[in-house]
Amino acid sequence: MTPAGSLLAATDLRKAYGPTAALDGAEFSIHPGEVVAVMGPSGSGKSTLLHCLAGIVTPDSGSITYAGHELSAMSDGRRSALRRSEFGFVFQFGQLVPELTCVENVALPLRLAGVKRKEAESAALHWMERLQVEDVGAKRPGEVSGGQGQRVAVARALVTRPRVIFADEPTGALDSLNGELVMQLLTEAARSANAAVVLVTHETRVAAYSDREIVVRDGKSRDMERIV
Repeated sequence: MTPAGSLLAATDLRKAYGPTAALDGAEFSIHPGEVVAVMGPSGSGKSTLLHCLAGIVTPDSGSITYAGHELSAMSDGRRSALRRSEFGFVFQFGQLVPELTCVENVALPLRLAGVKRKEAESAALHWMERLQVEDVGAKRPGEVSGGQGQRVAVARALVTRPRVIFADEPTGALDSLNGELVMQLLTEAARSANAAVVLVTHETRVAAYSDREIVVRDGKSRDMERIV
């Protein structure tokens, strides 16, 4: 059963790659404005869970509902549209387009949605200011530091004002100081926009920015109560 008030929820998810079960009855739920850390050792199934929740991978069985609608019942086009507009993504290595300037990278999701350049870049600069990287707007990704590049990637994830942000090891390539800054700015910006954040990490210091933790091990999930 989907927990009341959930924006995104999964029930009894199962996914296998050949004889290997990546997910074996995993459960998940998240509310608007909530940050949930998905933790577990390498190979536990946490990234597969994120990809299923984002509609990138189709589970073999189980249910995923987003805003009250079954994800598996949606067409490929509808799921793609969700990933362009209502879902935002932050990856471990940023995955910025090297040929574009930083402001063009942040504006890219809006440009792909048909927004005019001036309006898209104005929105991009707003989020770059929020992430404290407005001064690198004219530079290309190869000309900025790793921490700056990751904050540009966070701004890109937020520029469409998504309802859910999927962050897969967002600080994995950063030193501890830059990692703390990225997490602070990401969670503050997401909560102010009432966006949910699905945060995949194996680092307890990163998970500390979440409201709740779900531990995935051998494809099964366990919701951990946060002791305050």
